[in-house]
Amino acid sequence: MPTEKKISSASDCINAMVEGSELRKIRSNSRVYHRYFLLDADMQSLRWEPSKKDSEKAKIDIKSIKEVRTGKNTDIFRSNGIYDQISEDCAFSIIYGENYETLDLVANSADVANIWVTGLRYLISYGKHTLDMIGSTQDNMRTSWLSQMFSESDVDNLGHIPLCNAVQFIKDLNPGLKTNKIELKFKELHRSREKTGTEVTKEEFIEVFHELCTRPEIYFLLVQFSSNKEFLDTKDLMMFLEAEQGMAQVTEEISLEIIQKYEPAKEGQEKGCLSIDGFTNYLTSPDCHIFDPEHKKVCQDMKQPLSHYFINSSHNTYLIEDQFRGPSDITGYIRALKMGCRSVELDVWDGPDNEPVIYTGHTMTSQIVFRSVIDIINKYAFFASEYPLILCLENHCSIKQQKVMVQHMKKILGDKLHTQSPNIEETYLPSPESLKGKILIKAKKLSASCSGLEGDVTDEDEGAEMSQRVAKEGVEQQNSMTGKRFQLCKDLSELVSICKSVQFKEFQVSFQLQKYWEVCSFNEVLASKYANENPGDFVNYNKRFLARVFPSPMRIDSSNMNPQDFWKCGCQIVAMNFQTPGLMMDLNIGWFRQNGNCGYVLRPAIMREEVSFFSANTKDTVPGVSPQLLHIKIISGQNFPKPKGSGAKGDVVDPYVYVEIHGIPADCAEQRTKTMHQNGDNPIFDESFEFQINLPELAMVRFVVLDDDYIGDEFIGQYTIPFECLQTGYRHVPLQSLTGESLAHASLFVHVAITNRRGGGKPHKRGLSVRKGKKSREYASMRTLWIKTIDEVFKNALQPIRDATDLRENMQNAVVSFKELCGLSPVANLMQCILAVSMHLVGPDNTPLVVLNLSDQYPTMELQGIVPEVLKKIVTAYEMMIHTIRTLVENTDSLYERIVQCQKAVNAWDEIDKAKCEKTKQEQGQADLLKYAKNEALENLKQIHYATLSCGLNKRGTENAEISKPRRSLEVIPEKAGDENGE
Repeated sequence: MPTEKKISSASDCINAMVEGSELRKIRSNSRVYHRYFLLDADMQSLRWEPSKKDSEKAKIDIKSIKEVRTGKNTDIFRSNGIYDQISEDCAFSIIYGENYETLDLVANSADVANIWVTGLRYLISYGKHTLDMIGSTQDNMRTSWLSQMFSESDVDNLGHIPLCNAVQFIKDLNPGLKTNKIELKFKELHRSREKTGTEVTKEEFIEVFHELCTRPEIYFLLVQFSSNKEFLDTKDLMMFLEAEQGMAQVTEEISLEIIQKYEPAKEGQEKGCLSIDGFTNYLTSPDCHIFDPEHKKVCQDMKQPLSHYFINSSHNTYLIEDQFRGPSDITGYIRALKMGCRSVELDVWDGPDNEPVIYTGHTMTSQIVFRSVIDIINKYAFFASEYPLILCLENHCSIKQQKVMVQHMKKILGDKLHTQSPNIEETYLPSPESLKGKILIKAKKLSASCSGLEGDVTDEDEGAEMSQRVAKEGVEQQNSMTGKRFQLCKDLSELVSICKSVQFKEFQVSFQLQKYWEVCSFNEVLASKYANENPGDFVNYNKRFLARVFPSPMRIDSSNMNPQDFWKCGCQIVAMNFQTPGLMMDLNIGWFRQNGNCGYVLRPAIMREEVSFFSANTKDTVPGVSPQLLHIKIISGQNFPKPKGSGAKGDVVDPYVYVEIHGIPADCAEQRTKTMHQNGDNPIFDESFEFQINLPELAMVRFVVLDDDYIGDEFIGQYTIPFECLQTGYRHVPLQSLTGESLAHASLFVHVAITNRRGGGKPHKRGLSVRKGKKSREYASMRTLWIKTIDEVFKNALQPIRDATDLRENMQNAVVSFKELCGLSPVANLMQCILAVSMHLVGPDNTPLVVLNLSDQYPTMELQGIVPEVLKKIVTAYEMMIHTIRTLVENTDSLYERIVQCQKAVNAWDEIDKAKCEKTKQEQGQADLLKYAKNEALENLKQIHYATLSCGLNKRGTENAEISKPRRSLEVIPEKAGDENGE
């Protein structure tokens, strides 16, 4: 089947099927047959050759086809030994005949699979009249819309317009298209028709627009939801919004609003129809951005202690290049503060004319006046965020110039300075909410016993500190070194309130002696050592105390450390070189987007709660956290620019995409697509990936587009997003340059689905369909502490924990079974399942064979007539699923309380070694998982309710909703493996 011509209509699909293509036919026992499939010219039957059977047996009558199912979602596929070698996007199945036999096929590309699925679904709906139907309805709205626009441009009614006007016209309608590409397409058309001159007729204009502005991947998506029409009506759009985009309680009015907003054709707006152009406008709009708009504003609890947040932090803020000989400039502070940074650094030294200056000591960096920096901070401190700003003062000044520093800060910053002494009765720092509009000074402070106007404290010189450490050849010697001391002015000391700089000694000393308002700084080498050797202690330390991590001064090029290495330990202030772009800054910028870019991100509960244990280096699931499966399909790319500085290949781009997961070690992974050669305008990738995310709250997803070049792959664009900010469904990902600027019109088109991890199989082994029977389940175990009273309490917790595990697993297994019988992949939700089987719960006269009674919280299926044998399995599976959901919902609260009571009993004993208990007892984690499962169960019930109303299967009187004919495009029938046809 030729792939050079872009498929953009049902007739293109039918023509390609008549021409035929090679497909792999999958049978049981891993048998694979390469066959050439084609549609008969009369469109009555599907044939394949060669075959051992005679030609009459190696065919399927189109009218016998019950369903065309995408993906690897039949028993033949699921039980096949080569399941993992087959691409989900290239697989599809034809279910046919009275016995619901299956023909399971694999195409050479997802594009070819889409052609067959689309064409066959049209044929099922319209039979031999398919082409007549297509010819009568195809592109009517688009044609009339373009004709009207062309006529408005052809003011003199000449029947043609100049080439330059036509090019600009299309460019205005699709800004991402390159001008030379549009011109070339018109010239090719004229040359093929042996036409001279540069005038463009209406027909030529429409043909070129159709060729250049129809995205086939969006066309295939449209016909999937449009009941095999060339447009979406309001009900089609409702189904798409609910089933794919995750919108709840969508009404026809909401659908109509979207149509009015995005449909360019007046006819479509008046009739409530969304054409391919309107659908493309909608999918590329901010409404379908991958980033959840809820996170564009502050959406987290800002009343927790300051130590419970990650804080957007800058290192050597004054530098705009490297930290050895680069220039210092106030623009460094402006840039950082505008980006939402909430911790900036001021390295202050004595300057000329009694004016302190800022620069990096022991280097050749230039200097800026301290006063001008304070002026800029005063102006921009709360430009991007109203939450507290921390000034990290590294003070090297004489007493005389320290007094000048104090004068400048008091005069310029005034009431913004937070100088209130900490409350010794408290045990935690105040919250960001209570410190709004305040500037905190982090610096050395004189002891309370100092009665003079000045006193001496240890120096805090990062550069000298590292030099000493390297000279002594041992990181561990940092804490044994006394360090030089210097005189500190009392007036400056009094500006320091709740961020007093102290030297870290060791964790046990800090747990016993450190005050909550004292802050320790760690260079990255030492912090990495603790992260690897004492990960649990580091996390616990950061529950109460602020920890600042700064890059090694050995990074003379101002390169960045990986902030994830320290966020996973709970370190709040991980100072980054904002002037150095790249992966590490992408992670930092992306991470702090998730809370309105206010500079503060609430840490995961497991890193805040007193009675919880979390190891930063965990390579497995996290107790109490429900792992998630992230399914990402990279569908296509749009308008990729040529990499900067790459002139060798001209305008040719050979793009491929990396999907990276950044988080705890157990979550870090990456996968890449194939390379699409010489196509940067609209490359079709159609590749799906699956990742298990064990700690979603710390995970980030990074999309990277690279240009495949034998000399060295070059960066095209990237986008980094926290896992918690992902919107599911069909989404566009806006690409950014290496320095963080948006790349005009450049994007990825993706599909995102997030499901809970099921069973015990590896992610690549059938995903959710891997289930564990009761005998093979892993229950939480308790290690004996040999403290009789405590061991007795935990012994009492074992049974409720086992019961909780059974409730969760039983529900999850029942949901998986129902999904499989509905013929859908693990990515599907229950709303999609109900919509998928709805057609087959309705009889030939459009009366329902089964209705759902929505009067109860737990909808039941009620038979209204004789149900075919093949559908009884679905009804039975549904009843079992509802039973397990009900059992879980009704028993969760009592089990949760029993588990928590055991935990409370242990916490009441002060003599217990809490750290030891945290490492051996996981009751809270099991209780949290049970609560999470209950919320999931309630969400499942909501989806069933909404889907039932959408397809009109509700029992009359249980809801005010008319029974309407369900959409055929989503139909799915449970297959019954029959005798094999001709091989």
